[in-house]
Amino acid sequence: RLEDRIAAEAAAETDRLVASWQADPATRPDLLFTYHVYHKAADYLGPALKARLAVPYVIAEASIAPKRRNGPWAKGYVQAEAAIRAADALLAITELDRVCLASFAGGEKVSLLPPFLDPAPYRAAAAERDEHRRMLAGRFGLDPHKPWLLAVGMMRAGDKLASYACLAEALSLASGRPFQMIVVGDGPERTAVEHAFAGTNTCFLGQQDADGLARIYAACDLYVWPAVNEAYGLALLEAQAAGLPVLSVRTRGVPDIVRHGETGWLIEDHSPRAMAEALRELLAQPPQLAQMSRAAADHVGSHLSMAMARKRLAALFRHLGLPQ
Repeated sequence: RLEDRIAAEAAAETDRLVASWQADPATRPDLLFTYHVYHKAADYLGPALKARLAVPYVIAEASIAPKRRNGPWAKGYVQAEAAIRAADALLAITELDRVCLASFAGGEKVSLLPPFLDPAPYRAAAAERDEHRRMLAGRFGLDPHKPWLLAVGMMRAGDKLASYACLAEALSLASGRPFQMIVVGDGPERTAVEHAFAGTNTCFLGQQDADGLARIYAACDLYVWPAVNEAYGLALLEAQAAGLPVLSVRTRGVPDIVRHGETGWLIEDHSPRAMAEALRELLAQPPQLAQMSRAAADHVGSHLSMAMARKRLAALFRHLGLPQ
């Protein structure tokens, strides 16, 4: 069986690593770190190495699903549970994950480490917003006098396609307000996505590199995305870093990134009608969007930046007695 083979290979690798570090103590690690431990990706190395080396062991983005205790993933579940219990610290990406892990492993072991990025490229793009908007308007034939809505996402089957379908229906219901929809992304379901947006004044820009995407974020007026089954949506974080307020759904980790009424607006479920109503209300209040734009950039810089992540990790390392 796959899990048996993985366990055997991990035991051999544990022996090899320990022997190597014993032969050259200068290479011995100060910390064992892994991420996204769950029943389909159990960690066999971390707990074994911790027991042999007596060094701190940290897991980021772990999850536990007791319903997998039986069935085809039973061995993976048992090992994932053992790894989570063996960890000295657990880093949760969202508040929902933090609460779930705390109920299982104890709140003292769990720290919140929200998604983060370097806001500098997005701030630089926002400083040149007017120029980027003129450039995009000329290149793609966009109307600079209409509010520009933006969505960014891979065009693949499943949750991404469901998000696009929900958004397209919301735009159709909100057709009474003038706007220009811009979609960035590509993938195997592009034809289906384009078909869903037919008649909604949507411009498809395809896949963009990081610099181009930062310029697009900065040039737009509102980021709109239903986030169906998304853990948090990194694009929502990128958009706010560029000063782009967000309209999304209060689901999973989205509220950890978007502050309702401050940096954006969150509806309660994936209802195209509710999203259309929220969209109409936001577009009718340009001053509110402008205020949200400033708050969004400030929020990322103050709470979701790489600098803040370093501070959180430094505090964890101090708690674990690690050198700074």
